[in-house]
Amino acid sequence: MALVMNDENQRLQHPRGFISRDLAGIAVIIAIATIGYFAFPDNLALLTRMITIALLVLSLDLVTGYCGVATLGHAALFGSGAYAAGILSAHYGINDPLLMMLAGITGGALAGLLCGAIILRAHGLPQLVLSIALINLFHEFANKASSWTGGSDGLSGIAPDPVFGLFEFDLYGHTAFFFGMALLLIVFVLLRVLVRSPFGMLCRAIKQDPLRIRAMGASPKAALIRMYAISGAVAGVGGALNAISTQVVGLDSLSFTQSAEALVMLVLGGTGSLFGALSGTVIFMLFEDYVSAANPFHWLTMVGVLLIAVVLFAPKGLYGTSAAFFSRRGEQRS
Repeated sequence: MALVMNDENQRLQHPRGFISRDLAGIAVIIAIATIGYFAFPDNLALLTRMITIALLVLSLDLVTGYCGVATLGHAALFGSGAYAAGILSAHYGINDPLLMMLAGITGGALAGLLCGAIILRAHGLPQLVLSIALINLFHEFANKASSWTGGSDGLSGIAPDPVFGLFEFDLYGHTAFFFGMALLLIVFVLLRVLVRSPFGMLCRAIKQDPLRIRAMGASPKAALIRMYAISGAVAGVGGALNAISTQVVGLDSLSFTQSAEALVMLVLGGTGSLFGALSGTVIFMLFEDYVSAANPFHWLTMVGVLLIAVVLFAPKGLYGTSAAFFSRRGEQRS
């Protein structure tokens, strides 16, 4: 609690420092995206996929990194957003990308409310069990409702219109990439404001000492459910973007593997940091793509070695450990 209040005091006393750091972070994101665009001109689908997963990992960081809620079923929110956007297009003929995105946000938020209300009834290990049960239930429901979701064959027939009637989704993936980058930047800025708001500070305080927050008259469960809904909306953006860019939604968007990999990416970058969530996603997916292409038979072993090394030597994640190191050096110089 004291740490959260100290962060709040720093925010109030040095607002320009935080703003300049945010602007620098946004500039780095744009620079990396620009480098990726020119480095992988024939593989923009990978970069767009990276953006969709980054949105999922950001949403996971909200509940796990900032609120301390253990979950291995966050893909339920991502998949709900994907299916909501896909069903709107495939079954109702509403193909406007912005309306599909709105459907994805709504579907993800509703799934977040449902999952949050159930998962938050437990603590610790039982939370993980409930989250695993929920992702399996969502997966099985989507499989059985094949008339709406396409079942194991996937939901096809998704045909998004050009963005603003001008930018058509081409086979090379240019429009999907730039559309995804615009969404990522908007979401990132909004989340930076959110985590520094009084509500964001409250959620971090709940993670540190929920009993004290309850004694102060606030309701930890109500705040966490609200954060879960916000997290679902962010995951829904990623799911809807995935449906729009690939024009198909499969059961893998609701898989336990998707949830587990998102958690691995978050731990790799560093929990409780939006920059950590983004860096973990980029590092993991690029490493996975390169290693699987170089050694298709043993790439999982190499990924496992990387994760073990990070956990042992950089327990705060690659970004978190690096940030702490440079922070200490700055304090020593001053």
